[in-house]
Amino acid sequence: MKVYLAGFNVDTTVLEELEQAAGKRADLTPEVISAAYARISRDPRPINEIRVEARKEVERSRKSNETIIFKMGHHSVAEHAVFNFDILGLSRFAMEEAEKFRLCSYTEKSQRYITLDKDFVIPEEIKKTHFEKPFLKMVQLQNEAYFKLFEKLKDYVFKKHDKLAADPKKHNLLEGFAKEDARYITSLATESQVGVTVNARILELMLRRFASHPLAEVKNLGRSIYDIVSPVAPSIVIFREANDRDLKTYPELKEALKEFIKNAKPASSKNVKEVQLAEFPKNGDKLVLAAFLHTSSNLSYEQCKSIAGKLNKEQSKKIFKTSWQNMQFYDSMLREFEYVNLTFNIILSAACFGQLKRHRMSTITAQSYDPNLGVTIPQSIKETGMEKYFKEIVDKTNEVYAAINKEIPLAAPYILTNAHRKRVLVRLSLRELYHISRLREDTHAQWDIQNISRLMSEEAKKVMPLTTELLCGKDKYNKTYQNIFGHLPKITQAALPGARKIK
Repeated sequence: MKVYLAGFNVDTTVLEELEQAAGKRADLTPEVISAAYARISRDPRPINEIRVEARKEVERSRKSNETIIFKMGHHSVAEHAVFNFDILGLSRFAMEEAEKFRLCSYTEKSQRYITLDKDFVIPEEIKKTHFEKPFLKMVQLQNEAYFKLFEKLKDYVFKKHDKLAADPKKHNLLEGFAKEDARYITSLATESQVGVTVNARILELMLRRFASHPLAEVKNLGRSIYDIVSPVAPSIVIFREANDRDLKTYPELKEALKEFIKNAKPASSKNVKEVQLAEFPKNGDKLVLAAFLHTSSNLSYEQCKSIAGKLNKEQSKKIFKTSWQNMQFYDSMLREFEYVNLTFNIILSAACFGQLKRHRMSTITAQSYDPNLGVTIPQSIKETGMEKYFKEIVDKTNEVYAAINKEIPLAAPYILTNAHRKRVLVRLSLRELYHISRLREDTHAQWDIQNISRLMSEEAKKVMPLTTELLCGKDKYNKTYQNIFGHLPKITQAALPGARKIK
């Protein structure tokens, strides 16, 4: 066996410096990797030799890509070309559209750790209209409130955690607690930045979606990305224009469904559960057991379901314990847990949605932000006596929103805050719920997403007590494991080199 490193992503500045030192090169494009790999199925030569040829004949490689990917329909070839983008100055509102794609990697500027600097986007839809001045005035008022709350919360946090405050090295941590709660009053127009890694196949889909999007900011993002990609890789990003599927389908669905919902009154937001388990299999525990039986035998799935249905609680529990006994806190559940799906109705803040949407191995669809759902107010703001002030800013925000929404509903949400809420429908496998629970129920996670993920876990435990017995944040993993097995998990240091043990 031989393994060659075919390539890896490097900073474009490094490539430019290499070109300056050695001269211009035509083969500095990810297209040659796609072209070489596309030939593997029909060319008997070793892959490394095919790559050499692809680099020598870049134009031929590009024509080959166009033929294989777009004429023959082998779009997976484009996945071998990968791009990294620095996206700066995008609003938090538009960021929700940029981060909708499952098969991408995103690392976004965190409003929890970085002090906001008053930078925000004025939507093109609002510029040069009579709403521009009230929009600017409201955002400036929100930003003033952010700094006012930050100073108040900083004093509160330092007094509350006086032992940590005694150590200057912990001051950044404590200031972060204050920042993460103060940001709830900032608008969705606030600028952010994100690093994105995406393959060419998904990039093309992304560009079509952006071109079809009604918001000018999202359209401009797509054009900016294409302008820097097209000179580098013209053969693998072709179908980028707006299309009817992305442009028209949701508006047409909304129109078609109007008659069925016109007489329905929106559900009251009072006393509504933040998290409701809307759909789940009534025999979830048995489905996972059946999947284990199927993997471990040559029986049909119907036979496995029949056997699983006859297992008593002790027998079932023994099987689940067997599937868990070698796990550490960082291990994922076995894939058989994916055969159970749960659907949650969730009402959550924009700040919380910014974290939930990152769990892309799920199906997430969302309604528009709705001021009628109220806002999520951090407990620290209540405890510092700033709740009334916070609500006053929210009330003024709602007035500006209502005015803009009457004439420019598309751009109205920009003025809403991180505290404003919307309804989200989330469908995910039990395996993904375990992942969310491990990460988001941990005490180091932000409190808002902690609460939502905890409520999701509690709902799941009610209907599937056996399969969810190990569901917890990673900080509670050892204790939960010990409650089930009577001893702590065996930590394999070789599997986690240099890592500290979790107590």
